[in-house]
Amino acid sequence: MVAVSDERELSPGLFVRGIVPPLKLADFRLIAFDMDSTLINIECVDEIADAAGRKAEVAAITEAAMRGEIADYKDSLRRRVALLAGVPVEALEHVYRQRLQLNPGADELVAACRDAGLHTLLVSGGFTFFTDRVRRRLNIDTSRGNVLEIENGRLTGRLVDQWWGDIVDGTMKRATVFETCFRIGCEPSQAIAVGDGANDLEMMAAVGLSVAYRAKPKVRAQAHVAIDIGGLDRLLEVFEPR
Repeated sequence: MVAVSDERELSPGLFVRGIVPPLKLADFRLIAFDMDSTLINIECVDEIADAAGRKAEVAAITEAAMRGEIADYKDSLRRRVALLAGVPVEALEHVYRQRLQLNPGADELVAACRDAGLHTLLVSGGFTFFTDRVRRRLNIDTSRGNVLEIENGRLTGRLVDQWWGDIVDGTMKRATVFETCFRIGCEPSQAIAVGDGANDLEMMAAVGLSVAYRAKPKVRAQAHVAIDIGGLDRLLEVFEPR
């Protein structure tokens, strides 16, 4: 847990606590990103729900889950996905092409981390329909997300079980970071985690540097770095110039 009282403004809209910049990016080996509202500008489940006329209902559950007001993330996601039953796959493609945008600085930050030799990971409580595309778009090394079940070109309102279980939640995000650290041969203390919602807290607490991007108050209060204004690439201000 990072002490809130340590917070100081490094530059306008960029706050640090519990660390003394400048750090060296090359001292880290892994950076893990959340997707929805972190790497991208939307919560994909909310936008899919719009096609079913249920965006307000789904978005209210999403917001409560991200603020940490719903303890069981898995249950909250199952409830939201159930409300998507019958939505055609074309609606997902519409969301990706018409509504999904990368957040400012995402390209720059991912590229800088890759140039510094870090393994890049996208680990999301969202859906592989989007994580796979965002991974390719940003040239991220690996990704993990939840799989929507599709039958006859429409969502069934269920998720497909994977080998690790049914849902990527906060616990699975942390486990994925640990698994990736083991696979590439580094310690969790050499990892960075970037997120915005309560289901990112477990992985953020497990790594050497936690970053809250325009985050919910509960998440911002526990991060080493809080980016409140500007793009994701503002994280690079915490590190020595390369």
